[in-house]
Amino acid sequence: QLYRDARECLTLLSQRLGSQKFFFGDSPASLDAFVFSRLAPLLKAKLPNGKLQQHLKSLQNLCNYCTSILSLYFPWDGGEPPASAPRAAGPDGGEAEEDPHKRRNQLLSVLAGLVAMLGYAFLSGIVSIQRGGAGPAGHQPLALAEEEEEE
Repeated sequence: QLYRDARECLTLLSQRLGSQKFFFGDSPASLDAFVFSRLAPLLKAKLPNGKLQQHLKSLQNLCNYCTSILSLYFPWDGGEPPASAPRAAGPDGGEAEEDPHKRRNQLLSVLAGLVAMLGYAFLSGIVSIQRGGAGPAGHQPLALAEEEEEE
């Protein structure tokens, strides 16, 4: 019964799609994302029982629909980027980084994180700066040391 219902669903989807590129015309909608997320694994995966997969493959417009979305949004089919886009070799003979500003962006991200953590620590009172009169040669007053011993 389950296979029969699934086959009927695929047939109805095929009839609804017809010869259109997407279910609601020339641009994708959320229904297209949902349907593709169900059809693509069924079409591409190796399954122990291929009855439903064979039925989907017999519905050419749904196969074309999946292939079209894969090539449009996943040009390398979800794997590694294609070999047709060669990477430049770096000075050490290895491949150059894909993003020339990757290191700078990483450093800026780390700095932004540190500033955010320090800001939170100061604003929440975890860390505070107390200014007091410094004694001779810049030493802390004795009263501060006594307070620390009491804690």
